Amino acid sequence: MSLTDTQSAILALIAERIDAEGMPPSQTEIAHAFGFKGVRAAQYHLDALEAAGAIERIPGRARGIRVLQAPRPPQGQIDFTPAKAAAANDDNALRVPLLGRVAAGLPIGADIGSDDYILLDRVLFAPAPDYVLRVQGDSMRDEGIFDGDLIGVHRTNDARSGQIVVARIGQEITVKLLKIGKDAIRLLPRNPDYAPIVVKPDDDFAIEGLYCGLVRPNTTRSVR
Repeated sequence: MSLTDTQSAILALIAERIDAEGMPPSQTEIAHAFGFKGVRAAQYHLDALEAAGAIERIPGRARGIRVLQAPRPPQGQIDFTPAKAAAANDDNALRVPLLGRVAAGLPIGADIGSDDYILLDRVLFAPAPDYVLRVQGDSMRDEGIFDGDLIGVHRTNDARSGQIVVARIGQEITVKLLKIGKDAIRLLPRNPDYAPIVVKPDDDFAIEGLYCGLVRPNTTRSVR
């Protein structure tokens, strides 16, 4: 059974941690490292690695994982190269366009318009993304969204208060936590160093999509 890029990167991370610390990462640590929404996705990939014969899990031992197959590439990283075209080789692969960047800080001018596509693992996202944006800034760090991350966006104009959205104010795009109050709409950062953005009644404002998951470039690869 062949491994997906994500599974290969997880295998490399496990081997690296065992070599450096004498024990593998926990499922929670794997989920955090790869931007998974929860441990269920980490469990899914560990099951796949075991089924492929790449690892062995030892019953009755916390973090009981033994690496049986040398990881490729080494050091837990897969080169990230934007691709003009991609071809999905398994049922869990999604081919989505990388459209540009989005601010996780103050809004920045949208850098949208690209022919680049990347392959994503379907299980990492809910709902499935329509496109991917590269994050610039750290205003959403407490939500686990960091500068340079690639976030999946489900295209919709509807959102509920409390959801993380990609919003447009004029010609600028930002990712924030949406709060709809009786007096105003606010776009809240998840970093105390940043102030909320209050949407004024006369602002040209729209919800462009819902945040639905992320990947980090050093654990993801595009295929030409």
